[in-house]
Amino acid sequence: MVLVFAESPRGNLKKAAFEAVTYGKKVADLLGTQCVALTLGTVNNAGELGRYGAGRVLNVADAAFNAFDSQAYTAAIAEVAKSNGAAVIITSHTSTGKSVAGRLAVRLGAGLVSGVNNLPAANGGNLQIKKSVFSGKAIAEYSITSAVKVLSLMGNAVKPEAGGAAVSVETVSASQGSGRIRVKEVKTQEGRVPLPEAEIVVSAGRGMKDPANWGIVEELAETLGATTACSRPVADSHWRPHNEHVGQTGIAIRPNLYIAIGISGAIQHLAGVNNSKVIVVINKDPEAPFFKAADYGVVGDLFDVVPRLNAAIQKFKAAN
Repeated sequence: MVLVFAESPRGNLKKAAFEAVTYGKKVADLLGTQCVALTLGTVNNAGELGRYGAGRVLNVADAAFNAFDSQAYTAAIAEVAKSNGAAVIITSHTSTGKSVAGRLAVRLGAGLVSGVNNLPAANGGNLQIKKSVFSGKAIAEYSITSAVKVLSLMGNAVKPEAGGAAVSVETVSASQGSGRIRVKEVKTQEGRVPLPEAEIVVSAGRGMKDPANWGIVEELAETLGATTACSRPVADSHWRPHNEHVGQTGIAIRPNLYIAIGISGAIQHLAGVNNSKVIVVINKDPEAPFFKAADYGVVGDLFDVVPRLNAAIQKFKAAN
């Protein structure tokens, strides 16, 4: 059985959960077994996970799990995995999933491959998995030979596929262990798609010259339905919040479209965005390193190019 831990922050299932269940169903089909989804705490519409491939949906309906505690979550997931004979456990490669995956591997004596972005191959009782390493400069192949295997799935690696029907949610019990964290307050960024889940990202760097100029970036993002991001120097200068910093020392992303405006393309920045499916670079310096990694490049003054690009997209959307 393949067990998928479906995250539900503040009781709501997000895109990451649907991606993980879709991936879990594909892995289950590969192994000739069933995909089972697990949710913790109070969850709205958990049965919808059946539409994405979960044959069963389990819920530990204990309000104590409404606040995230990696120790408590690990104890519960491990207990459910053992009681149901799970051979593969899948989490999302989010801050929550990463906090849980390593602990699960230790607790269950399982092999772990984190940040996977494609399907494994079955080799007897083993799983062979390829993934990018060294900031995308090489491909490594891992073989998990343990009886239980843990995988964490990168965001946007799999498109959610809703081809089934909702299922009834089964309530199960699990211990939360001896967690030592007490959550007193949670503050979250609302009103936009989180960077790891965003399919379109509009990012800008020091070429913006001043934080007061950021309006053209936000307008383009609004037109495209995109999430905004920035380079590290911009965040360090407090032009933009640090939760928008993408790169090796910030958030690693893999959107379908990444538009880099006024960013030179230092290796540290590229390491966090080079898995984007399409990269568009706008820079007035034709020698900017980012152009080597770009699928499309525009050499020009961003203060001229970006407003014109925004106007052209708005005109296209209005006509279509």
